[in-house]
Amino acid sequence: MRHWRTRVESPNLTIKPDVVIKPDERIDDLQCRGYQIIQNSGMFCFGMDAVLLANYVRFKRKGRYLDLGTGTGIIPILLAAKEYGEGTLTRKERLAVLDAIDRKIASDHPEIKRGLTDAKPADNARFIGIELQTECADMAARSVSLNGLDGLVRIDNGDIKEVSCNYKKASFDIVTSNPPYIKGSHGLENPDAPKNIARHEVHVTLDQVVAAAEYALKPGGSFYMIHKPFRLAEIFECLHEHRLEPKRMQLVHPYIDKEPNMVIVEAVKGGNSMIKIDPPMIVYKAPGVYTEQLLATYEGSAKR
Repeated sequence: MRHWRTRVESPNLTIKPDVVIKPDERIDDLQCRGYQIIQNSGMFCFGMDAVLLANYVRFKRKGRYLDLGTGTGIIPILLAAKEYGEGTLTRKERLAVLDAIDRKIASDHPEIKRGLTDAKPADNARFIGIELQTECADMAARSVSLNGLDGLVRIDNGDIKEVSCNYKKASFDIVTSNPPYIKGSHGLENPDAPKNIARHEVHVTLDQVVAAAEYALKPGGSFYMIHKPFRLAEIFECLHEHRLEPKRMQLVHPYIDKEPNMVIVEAVKGGNSMIKIDPPMIVYKAPGVYTEQLLATYEGSAKR
């Protein structure tokens, strides 16, 4: 069985000496080419929804990506770790690249040469995550450094509602979001502020998230979002209002005989009216045991 939130306590754990890990934080193994992430259970930890969303994205090579409400930074980190499939650098290779750069070592190793092309200034980062909560943004930025992704991935501490103030209009090829699912007036609100902001629309609404995506996307660019099926009609209406045409959709079921509890939607800016319904994703075949379909998708071998 594979776990996506596995605490790393192995003596083989490699921590960059310049990355601070605070006493209340842990390092989790992403089970993806050695990449890791810093998390704090007292704030908000990523879940299956973020993993599924990242793996639903169709990559645009050398494209620019924006993740709205990035939280731990899991989505831009996973996207950067997977963009080139088997040709993507492992975490170990990427750290070796950075070491070579720091030492100004000329190397004939192909992974070093390949990695040098990604070593760009932070203002040229292609994978950007924006996060409102300062502590979350700081933790996500340290996860980026932990994986040697500085220059390729950047975390901005900012407000989704102010995307137009911080980024050029129509400057991204892909926008992703795992937004709050619950309307502010519905359900029991979490007394813990970071978790409440992540789960409830107390600071940003569905319409504001979609509006930000419309602003940021280039014509023909794709917006990927994971949400709850009971809001699907509202989601489609909101997408249409902002000229984002739903093109693909997948329902996610916890078990094959259970109702779906998540839905993933891809919408294209200015796209024509036609949607493809992908086969449903079944997460578990038994309690605690993932399906082969889910594992194949995560590992990038499933056909879409």
